[in-house]
Amino acid sequence: MKPKVGVVLSGCGVYDGAEIHESVLTLLSLDRAGAEAVCLAPDVAQRHVVNHLTGQPAEGETRNVLVEAARIARGKVSDLAGLDPASLDALVLPGGFGAAKNLCDFAFRGAGCEVDPEVARVVRAVHGAGKPVGAVCIAPVILAKLLGAEKPRLTIGTDPGTAAAIETMGGRHVSCEGGLAVVDEERRLVTTPAYMLDSPISEVSAGIEKLVAELLRMVRA
Repeated sequence: MKPKVGVVLSGCGVYDGAEIHESVLTLLSLDRAGAEAVCLAPDVAQRHVVNHLTGQPAEGETRNVLVEAARIARGKVSDLAGLDPASLDALVLPGGFGAAKNLCDFAFRGAGCEVDPEVARVVRAVHGAGKPVGAVCIAPVILAKLLGAEKPRLTIGTDPGTAAAIETMGGRHVSCEGGLAVVDEERRLVTTPAYMLDSPISEVSAGIEKLVAELLRMVRA
């Protein structure tokens, strides 16, 4: 039977939702590795909407994270609130500003952030069951916030400000170059910097492939 891996999306689009390249590369890597991706998202309003052509907020526009995530998932996405975490073998959180705006509010509050209750429930349940969890790009800040008491080894690449915030929340940041991943074997966590670095898509893909390979190694061990 194929391992079932939850993929938590935060909308659609790098500036206000899930980073599309990272999300699609995650889905592709899981499929190529013989796993079944289960797309998930919270049914909440986006913190704001950004015009991706100009990079500026689109005044007066509102969008829903679950509805926008359906664009990436080709409609096959479920509300996190209805998920039984026991149905999953592993979990992955792609990046994009949506991870830091919609799944948590790190983009606005830094180390003092709060995580969406449903995201927190699912991450804690999967991790608490000893199943592996992966996070891409900025999403490791969510693991730092939720699991900081365990002193997890995490990476967001080399950005000193975000690395310091991870340390403040209890994590141990590991500097990492493009195309690589950091594995915390003891806590069964895997992270890769992806577009937190100025990486070409080939490096982003390589890092995500490594993350997925490590997650599935843990699942199948």
